[in-house]
Amino acid sequence: MNTKIWLSSPHMGGNELSFINEAFQSNWIAPLGPNVNGFEEDISSYLEKDSSVACLSSGTSAIHLALVMADVTLGDEVICQSMTFSASANPIIYQGAIPVFVDSEEETWNMCPNHLENAIKDRISKGKKPKAIIVVHLYGMPAKIDQIKKIALNYNIVLIEDSAEAFGSSYKGQKCGTFSNYGVLSFNGNKIITTSGGGALVCNTKADKNQTVFLATQARDNAPHYQHSQIGYNYRMSNITAGIGRGQMQVLDKHIGLRRANNSFYKSIFKDVKGVTVFTEPSSDYYSNHWLSCILFNDTSKISAETLRLALEKENIESRPLWKPMHLQPIFSKYPYFGDKVSENLFLNGLCLPSGSNLTDSDRERIHKTIVSAFK
Repeated sequence: MNTKIWLSSPHMGGNELSFINEAFQSNWIAPLGPNVNGFEEDISSYLEKDSSVACLSSGTSAIHLALVMADVTLGDEVICQSMTFSASANPIIYQGAIPVFVDSEEETWNMCPNHLENAIKDRISKGKKPKAIIVVHLYGMPAKIDQIKKIALNYNIVLIEDSAEAFGSSYKGQKCGTFSNYGVLSFNGNKIITTSGGGALVCNTKADKNQTVFLATQARDNAPHYQHSQIGYNYRMSNITAGIGRGQMQVLDKHIGLRRANNSFYKSIFKDVKGVTVFTEPSSDYYSNHWLSCILFNDTSKISAETLRLALEKENIESRPLWKPMHLQPIFSKYPYFGDKVSENLFLNGLCLPSGSNLTDSDRERIHKTIVSAFK
């Protein structure tokens, strides 16, 4: 059988081991140390914003702490983009809060500003003003973040950007994760850079960063003994993991270039295929890292998304349907939803294609051959 072509696998740059070895040699085997500090500084510098970054154990933990920082508690409501991975919504439940899901718009596949404002007005009319909004930059594509930010400011609601898939993407020249009260990054094994597992919370002030680190290290009070006045969490990134991140930061822009080249590769394949479009930026205001390249089928296509997925699977090539919207998930189906069927139609007719920055020419040749064969 052919070797597996993964959807998005880890891609090391070469210098990660030097940072890891330095940690071992200096005995910094802990959830603090020079690599953690250095990785935070690298991220902050890359984002080109006077922000304070706290490195954590995952992107999910970053969303959770953003909600804690936003004072989301039992019974509060939090608006969340419906079309996303469940990690965007799960932390709302961790806090005993109530998710309110909002549909996507067709240009960026992200939260629709119109449905967002309708949801806010409805909840306020019922005496339940939302405490926070979680918008996602899906597959690396920036959301209509200027419109969404304006709405959040108008209603004085905390805005959280889930940029787990969009590290390096930008809107009008500004990096995703820096438009909001809190930005969330992920360094999971399948992301554009990885630390094997890990994430970060991008804060607007040093005070917020310090409070995040305090909460992420079990909220231990400043005392010679162990004293706790708040609930804390074991969410801090380790110095070993951060060492991988420091090496990965050296190749981030290179990886983005390779992912964007994959998107161009798929556009060349599908340019003359009736009924299939490749997901790309709606205008020059948007710059996507194209973490995953996706295609969308319509009624005029000769085959369906599922037919192509099975054809690729037969050749040991991984592909995946688009995210199943949260309001259609069994665990979340009882919660409020505002929108039409945009995200539902995307789920039913979309497919994510292999997009790793480590795809080889041979991999692309196999993918191309399989796609052409499937449409014949």
